[in-house]
Amino acid sequence: MDVFIADKIPEEALQILKKSGLTFEMYQGEELIDKKTLMDKVSDVKYLITPLSTQVDKEVIDAAPELKLIANFGAGTNNIDLEYAAAKEIPVTNTPYVSAVSTAEVTVALILVLKHRVVEGDSLMRTTGFNGWAPLFFLGHQLAGKTVGIIGLGQIGREVARRLHAFDMQILYTQRKQAPVDVETELGAKYVSKDELLKSADIVTLHIPATKDTFHYLGEREFKLMKNSAVLVNAARGQVIDEKLLPEMLAEKEIAGAALDVYEKEPAVSDELKHLSNVILTPHVGNATVEARDAMAQIVAQNVSLVAQGQSAKYIVNAVKK
Repeated sequence: MDVFIADKIPEEALQILKKSGLTFEMYQGEELIDKKTLMDKVSDVKYLITPLSTQVDKEVIDAAPELKLIANFGAGTNNIDLEYAAAKEIPVTNTPYVSAVSTAEVTVALILVLKHRVVEGDSLMRTTGFNGWAPLFFLGHQLAGKTVGIIGLGQIGREVARRLHAFDMQILYTQRKQAPVDVETELGAKYVSKDELLKSADIVTLHIPATKDTFHYLGEREFKLMKNSAVLVNAARGQVIDEKLLPEMLAEKEIAGAALDVYEKEPAVSDELKHLSNVILTPHVGNATVEARDAMAQIVAQNVSLVAQGQSAKYIVNAVKK
């Protein structure tokens, strides 16, 4: 067997592998693959395709002495020991860019649902119901004229800005380096410091990777800088928010609401968050569209095919020393 696929992925990838003459096995379990099974399956393969939910650590890598490529099915790679893979001369690839539109659409959907209290309204109609339309009943907030603060104006952040610009929103962003002027002009976006963004934004949305530098990027100090009326959206990585502190900030009205698609101890979600009516929780569906997942499948399979043909893979994320 040439390739082990650690979870079920779109047929698109399998067809590419077949056309390349590669033999493969795809894990069929309903639960995430356990470490022992993963180590057994990679013991004699050359290529591993793995979802970002599966941990590929030093032990897993050592269990695969023939491994030539780890193709991660996802843009993030914090599930893989990149440095150790590099030391073993194993390139690791990801699937960037192709999920940006889907994730941006989910982000905008969460913002709309949160500000217009759609989930709360659905819950009301399924329980006590309402007495009819009234001028002051169940008021939310429109997006037009409000300020959105985008933390990270990368591919996803730009797609979010592009869509919210069409809602007549004021767009602020922060990141390590200012974006080119033409990008700012196109998106109507203004570069500000982290603190200025937090103090000014009616909506704060995160689009940064999980790294040592971004761990708990938003903590108590940052929550208290935000407006009491502001809401928070996270469709990036759970670790960038101090999730243990978030329920307290919401309960004490330091911020008005939150919508989360990712979690610090994913897939676990705290009961405190589940019991708050001003929180929307979705199961990491940022790029869960047929279009995005098919595109991601093409990338991982094409990378395996390239390496099998003696060529360099695309989107290598670790510095392999040879």
